[in-house]
Amino acid sequence: MHLHQCCLILFAIMLNWSKAIASDWPQFRGPNGNATAADAKIPTEWSATQNIRWKTALPGRGSSSPIIEGDRVFLTAYSGYGESVEKPGRKKDLKLHVLCFRLSSGELIWDRSTPGSLETQRVTNRVVDHGFATGTPTADGQAVYAFFGVSGVVAYDYDGNKLWQTSVGTGTAGFGSASSPVVFEDLVFVNASIESQTLYALSKSTGEVVWKADSIIRSWTTPCVAAVPGGGYEVVLNQTDQILAFDPKTGEKLWTCEAIDDYVVPVPISHDGVVYCLGGRSNRAVAVKLGGRGDVTETHRLWRVNTGANVTSPVYFDGRIYWASDKAIANCLDAKTGEIVYRERLPTRARIYASIVRAGEWFYITTRDAGVVVAKAEPTFKEHTRNVIETDSGLLNASPAIGDDVMLLRTDSYLYAIGHDSK
Repeated sequence: MHLHQCCLILFAIMLNWSKAIASDWPQFRGPNGNATAADAKIPTEWSATQNIRWKTALPGRGSSSPIIEGDRVFLTAYSGYGESVEKPGRKKDLKLHVLCFRLSSGELIWDRSTPGSLETQRVTNRVVDHGFATGTPTADGQAVYAFFGVSGVVAYDYDGNKLWQTSVGTGTAGFGSASSPVVFEDLVFVNASIESQTLYALSKSTGEVVWKADSIIRSWTTPCVAAVPGGGYEVVLNQTDQILAFDPKTGEKLWTCEAIDDYVVPVPISHDGVVYCLGGRSNRAVAVKLGGRGDVTETHRLWRVNTGANVTSPVYFDGRIYWASDKAIANCLDAKTGEIVYRERLPTRARIYASIVRAGEWFYITTRDAGVVVAKAEPTFKEHTRNVIETDSGLLNASPAIGDDVMLLRTDSYLYAIGHDSK
């Protein structure tokens, strides 16, 4: 084979590889946790009979989101206990599922389940509202990692073989567990604030503890791995009263910043060396410059404002921060100053649990009971379309996942692939 032929083949392989990487959505809220698929071309209109590529029935309920790795989709669910208050079932029958589907067709490739812990919460209306499969899994091309609160962290290879399972605590509070694991190099970060007031860094290959940080207080949020200008990364975690940053390889605490004086659920996002955090029942938003040391409240906190969200997470785009709060308000802030650009009521009175995502020039805002609102990604809010799948009455608790040309949407009963009709 001639040299130029080899080069062409290598170029084609690299092109396909980069395309596959670009289309992946390997963790909660996508690459880097920033909820953005800049080049994706997703429909702005769909229904039960329009722009649905496929739908697949699920073996159980859950509030977790799907993730995408190549032609694989991973999702968690639970069954056997706590699917309703009226008929809760027995704890010993609880099954925690990790599911693997084919992205191109929706075919279920495998379903693996582990029994739930006897420390699992007693069923109440609040617990059932969220369920026992709330954390979104993460994948790295070799294995998928899922966090089930008091039932621990479990890893499977892509053929569905169980690799390891690790307990990270038995504590419960409120609606249960919520954070999702995050992969960084050879580590899996797990915020087990509710289970043991601990942030864990686990070995990807064995599940053993590499390092841990204690005294993580009332934090249901997913860790954010943020790139620091000039090189390096920080693991940023938002908790009651403070934002914390750690060295991802050693667990050394790098800095703290006074922030939100209440429990925290939304996931921090980062952009150009700044991390943005929401949280609190009275709603707050905070911006902090990365790279500091010690208490950086006076030196690196850029702004703190009295607007935000209790549950939902934001997205950064073109100098502004956008989100839909759990109080059903669409929000936009200036990222440099924290000044309000707009606040607009969404078409529901129900709380919103799913977080906003961006695909190309569009925002997708998932309400629990009124479908998915689509709006232009611009500093004025106007509803473009609102999309409801009329044949499915299930609540929409989970944030969407996005590939190059498809958006995955999960209800309690089905997983949907939304993409332009091929006909």
